[in-house]
Order: sequence, then structure tokens, then C-alpha cells
Amino acid sequence: MSSTKIPFTIKEWAVDDRPREKLLQKGKLSLTDAELIAILIGSGNRDESAVELAKKILSKNLNNLNLLGKQSVSQLTQFKGIGEAKAISIIAAMELGRRRRSEEAWKT
Repeated sequence: MSSTKIPFTIKEWAVDDRPREKLLQKGKLSLTDAELIAILIGSGNRDESAVELAKKILSKNLNNLNLLGKQSVSQLTQFKGIGEAKAISIIAAMELGRRRRSEEAWKT
């Protein structure tokens, strides 16, 4: 039997600390970038929660959402727990954000 402790899953966190519940209770502005990305990816991997995985992805992108938005599916799937579907979800969300910024810039 291994002495390695499996990290808590988000389901084991206090309800107020879970990203989805936090968004419902406190609003979208109360979430960190990592928590928002964790909502997109839904689950982490056997070694880390979705939030920890999202923090790792952000860290590898210098905590820069613009840089994250330029990543390809193949770059994102290098992270354990990020398959093609999750990578596509991240890329789609980043593209929506980019398009929203473009619309706002056009209107001003």
C-alpha cells in the first residue's frame, strides 16, 4: 500500500470554495483565472484537481491569458488530464473572449 496521499477532489472541498458554487454564490468576478479555467475543463487528473491543473496550465503560459489563447490543441494536450475535448473547450473560450474584446474595441 502506497503512503502517497491522493489529493482532495473538488467535490471534497467546502461548498464555498468550489468554483461552480462560488460563481453561483459570489459571482463571476470572485473567481480566479484558474478557477474559471477549471470550470471549463471540469475535472483534473488522478494527481491534481481541475483547479491545480488549471494553475499549472496558466503557469506554463506565464499567467498570461493572451499567451494561453494562442496555444494549440497539441500544446494543451501535453498536460496530463487535458485531452482533445478539454483543449478545444479552452481554445473556444479564449477565442470567444478575443472576439468580445474585438467587438468592444470596434464599438468605441
